[in-house]
Amino acid sequence: MRNFVLVAFVEPVAEGQVFPRTQWPLHITLLRFDVDNAVAEQLAALAGPPAETALGAALTVGEDAGFGRNGSVPVSLVRPQPDLQALHGQLAAAVESAGGRILTPAHTRSGYRPHISQLHGRRLRPGDTLVLDRVALVDMAPDGDRTVRRILRLWTLPETEEPPRR
Repeated sequence: MRNFVLVAFVEPVAEGQVFPRTQWPLHITLLRFDVDNAVAEQLAALAGPPAETALGAALTVGEDAGFGRNGSVPVSLVRPQPDLQALHGQLAAAVESAGGRILTPAHTRSGYRPHISQLHGRRLRPGDTLVLDRVALVDMAPDGDRTVRRILRLWTLPETEEPPRR
């Protein structure tokens, strides 16, 4: 089994992009999971429709919080939003139907708290708004290299389309 994550990027990225594990673009984690490598393409096919349906959802940044051990990881919470919560639930169902193992079951479905980690001085502020316009499947150890991440699939709003407001 290999480790993958589905995320909504808040900063520009490209399909196939590789970046160091310490230099993530700002993102909202949707779901972390393990799945057999042979099933990764099947999972991308299952994740595509819910990801495309959620694109265009308007999101608002909430208050700051601390996650992780002793609250040591600074994050910006994302205010509850039905499209984002539905996307998370649909992705969890897709992973389970493909035989995957969700890595953070306590933070899944009713325990899901969408947030954007504050990384190296980069962050969003409470009240900032954004459009869910990039959902990606990320390989957490491409070619067995745990020092980098690779964007395997990227679903985006068409650039010519005006994002709908929800």
